Amino acid sequence: MASRPVWKGQLRLSLVAIPIELHSARESGSKTSFRQIHKPSGKPVSYQKVVAGLGPIDTDEIVKGFQTAKNEYVLIEPEEIEEIRLETKKTLEMVQFVEQGEIAPLYYDAPYYVVPADELAQDAYRVVRDALRQTGRVGLGQLTMRGREYLCAIRPCGDGLLLETLRYEDEIRKADPLFSQIEDDPADKELLKVATQLIESKSAPFDASIFEDHYARALRELVARKSRSKKAPRAKPGEDKPEVETDAKGNVVDLMAALKKSLAADKASGGKKSAPRKKAS
Repeated sequence: MASRPVWKGQLRLSLVAIPIELHSARESGSKTSFRQIHKPSGKPVSYQKVVAGLGPIDTDEIVKGFQTAKNEYVLIEPEEIEEIRLETKKTLEMVQFVEQGEIAPLYYDAPYYVVPADELAQDAYRVVRDALRQTGRVGLGQLTMRGREYLCAIRPCGDGLLLETLRYEDEIRKADPLFSQIEDDPADKELLKVATQLIESKSAPFDASIFEDHYARALRELVARKSRSKKAPRAKPGEDKPEVETDAKGNVVDLMAALKKSLAADKASGGKKSAPRKKAS
């Protein structure tokens, strides 16, 4: 499947604007996913939004609440959230450049490939890529996407550029008091020497392909093995309608309320049923 851009706009360096696209660098389909099944009936488990003492509720009645005290929430309406959403700006300007090693790894969040939007953009794109590579710098800027503002770092990556969203400072938990419990005394010299030699002996250029998620592989093999086996238990829920009905919007319908509503409508019409339509000849 062809990759679809998650953002389109311009990468700007001073007066130079380069049309670009952002593509997620994560492979979302690589994980094995499961559906929860009710074992006695073999039917998929569904989830309802319920309120204690009331039961199932309409999703239109749900608003966001921020806890200000014990058992107290300030309510925020959807319209208020929408009012402060940022418009998606079509320009990502690199406003500062830092050494690649200056950004601590814990700031990095999600990676995206930066791709020139067309052939005309490639010349300027290569200039920026090679300039960053030659100076050993990372470009910083802010990008508005999906109503949020992201802090971004742009660096060379192979033949192209990689954009990584960064966490803001107030999103990072301080290491203290966790690290403050560690004594600051220097390590034993002999032990340090042996550990250093061991690290040097196992050092090599980074190659992610030599590492494998053994659990994920074993999980795929388990699913494949049980899928081939005729003795493996299977759930066949069939095509029957779920016992919990939903309306056109997918909201849970209270069955008793629906029956009472139907009964009231039937009484109002005098119990008369509309005549069936004649089929066109």
